[in-house]
Amino acid sequence: MGRHSLPDRSRAGAADPRPRARRRSVAIATVLVLTVAAGTAAAVRGGLLSFGPSCQDDPVRLTLAAAPDLAPALRAAAERAREEDVTSDGRCIALTVSAQDSSDVADTLRRGGKPDAQVWVPDSEVWVERVAADARATQVNQLGRVAATPVGVAMLPAAARSLGWPKKTYTWTELAGAALQSDSLRLGAADPARSATGLLALTRLGAAAAGTKNGQTQAAAMMKALAQRVSATDEQLLRTLPSDASGTAQDDPERNAALILSEQAAFAHNATADPGRRLDLFYPTDGSPSLDHPYALVDEAELTTDESRAAVRFMTYLRQPAQHRLLEKYGFRTDDDAVSRTLVDRAGGSTPQPYAEPSAEPPTGTALQQALGTWTITVQSARITTVVDASASMAEPVPGTARTRMDVTRSALLQALDTFTAEDEIRLWEFATRLDGDTDYRVLVPTERLGDGKGDGTQRARLSAAFGGLEPVPGGATGLYDTTLAAYRAATASYAKGRFNALVVLTDGVNEDPGSISRSALVAELEKLSDPERPVPLVVIAVGPEASRDEAARLAEATGGIAEMVDDPAQIHAVILKAIVAAGAAGAGRTAG
Repeated sequence: MGRHSLPDRSRAGAADPRPRARRRSVAIATVLVLTVAAGTAAAVRGGLLSFGPSCQDDPVRLTLAAAPDLAPALRAAAERAREEDVTSDGRCIALTVSAQDSSDVADTLRRGGKPDAQVWVPDSEVWVERVAADARATQVNQLGRVAATPVGVAMLPAAARSLGWPKKTYTWTELAGAALQSDSLRLGAADPARSATGLLALTRLGAAAAGTKNGQTQAAAMMKALAQRVSATDEQLLRTLPSDASGTAQDDPERNAALILSEQAAFAHNATADPGRRLDLFYPTDGSPSLDHPYALVDEAELTTDESRAAVRFMTYLRQPAQHRLLEKYGFRTDDDAVSRTLVDRAGGSTPQPYAEPSAEPPTGTALQQALGTWTITVQSARITTVVDASASMAEPVPGTARTRMDVTRSALLQALDTFTAEDEIRLWEFATRLDGDTDYRVLVPTERLGDGKGDGTQRARLSAAFGGLEPVPGGATGLYDTTLAAYRAATASYAKGRFNALVVLTDGVNEDPGSISRSALVAELEKLSDPERPVPLVVIAVGPEASRDEAARLAEATGGIAEMVDDPAQIHAVILKAIVAAGAAGAGRTAG
């Protein structure tokens, strides 16, 4: 950020450098000044006099798109900066703060658009990272962070007391489990696909469950239960609380008594709530994730030097002690080492809840993607056709291991299977040239609900056995094109309304069947079969050095799907989840459009 040398500090309040005059002169001058001042004030009110240019006459104008929780505090800071004539290179800063949903801004930026703002302050770095990961996105440059607030579980007093608040403490899984198992607690959350609060909590739940036996299945079941009481945004989530403290309202099964919420959101709610609707806050003992409110420039290359320097100047202004105190008045934390007890009390926290413990380590991008992928296929039951390359090259060793590509692929598929619920429908194909006569593919397990039983086992058990039994076909080549077309025809023909339909193809090479359909003809057929009203995105996962990213992308894009390239088959599990989330979001966008 070399171009952003620190702008001038405000000149307001500078000391008068002139020498002091004699007392008698001062007294006379004071009388004269008061007399003249009275006349001058009247003249100014009448518009007869002007004192010349002011920094307010030609300010640097900036628009800041802020998360709704932080926008009121930033407006107050911007107004204070105006009153104090805070300058950047001698010019005042005229800052307009626009409250904009962080996920909406992120979606705009990822499409290459702009939010009509030069500065963006979302509620979490999650959104900045999501934008940065998209090659098509408008560039954002993060300069720092403004304020933080931990995420916990807030409850109405009666619900909190039933769990022993504040003396009893819980981990994330214990707390969510207790709330989800009780008909009276009714735990609600904001949609993790649109809320950083919901996503960070979901990731903590997933990480905690992963350390237990059958953890991924347990996490999926927990998400399934949580999904029954999900709200689109954090603001809408707060509206699901009972309307008053009456027994009728509190017992309403449509209302939530417990919410996954940030400390600041609980603080703001409690500031105006009646005593019976004030919230008590649990801070999980295994760490509260934190909304960190990053401060970022939008499309810096298009900003003028004055705009970018003024944006940096306002960020440094927000770091001053007076502005920290202002942010704390709105319920935000500004110091990791000195947590305001008053803030915590007003948010519903109390001893011995571990509110002063350091925030949980930020989750990795992979962890966030896995949590969101699991959520996507949990909330909307999935119908997925999985097609696996069984060509001879799958017997090649994975560098640095004693395992083959097929060995690691089997393990990744079994791991992915754990993230699906009993309501999901999955079938399995394998392919290699001339696998079944002149046909390059074979159906190993037909489509059924994972929970459906047939004979002595369930569909999940049959798939598990089939995944474990996958073997490379000696001498088999990659019959990619004919297989992809046949599988896509089958997936679109059996489209299930109300489910997330997708075709997932895993291959370690390019098409090697000289008698198959051409790539251009295949793409044309896929485009014909693809229907935005009945979306079935094709997800192509290209594994290993022989696979072609460009070919995979061309096939996937014909259906509105996506392609992913992995060097290590061990990455397949995470990539499947990432691809499903991305393909599902793209399909939702096309339908909405």
